[in-house]
Amino acid sequence: MVAVGAVCRIGLGQVALGVPVPLYGVLIKVGLTETLAFVSGFVFGATLGFLSGALIVVISDLFMMPGPWTPFIAAIIGIFGLGGAAIRRPGGNPSVVAFGACGAALTILSEFLQNAWFALFFGIPIMVALAMAIPSMATAVANNIILLTTVAPRIIRLIQEATTRATAAKGGPRPTPTGVNKSS
Repeated sequence: MVAVGAVCRIGLGQVALGVPVPLYGVLIKVGLTETLAFVSGFVFGATLGFLSGALIVVISDLFMMPGPWTPFIAAIIGIFGLGGAAIRRPGGNPSVVAFGACGAALTILSEFLQNAWFALFFGIPIMVALAMAIPSMATAVANNIILLTTVAPRIIRLIQEATTRATAAKGGPRPTPTGVNKSS
């Protein structure tokens, strides 16, 4: 997941740099990194989820624009992996609506932390930085809700089916699938 996320993040970053300025903010806020971190956390647990999100940012920034922000943004995106692990309830499958609500909450937290770091680093009042970021934040929230309610459940299902097939092929016990409840 880290390799896919890093390549996609680099690709979207390069495309975003080549398009007119108003589209840059939309393309750069496509939350595939967040989605993959969330999925990793949901399927593999909090530690791997956090590491997936953080490593996607660190590795892709090595090929894009690394800077003093990289470790902070990496840790902030890693939070999506923790969120994926937290929403996976033993004994029940979260609904797509729960994925969307969790995605919205995580995105608002992520955007707040990123903009607060930006404000502190560049000596800008936090409220000014947050006010300037409202369009970007709205785009990120919309993108992440869409990706976490449409793409994430499919990736989770694919990983779980592959895991079940691999375990069955080895003759081991079939794992109990924990997926996404399609009902609202």
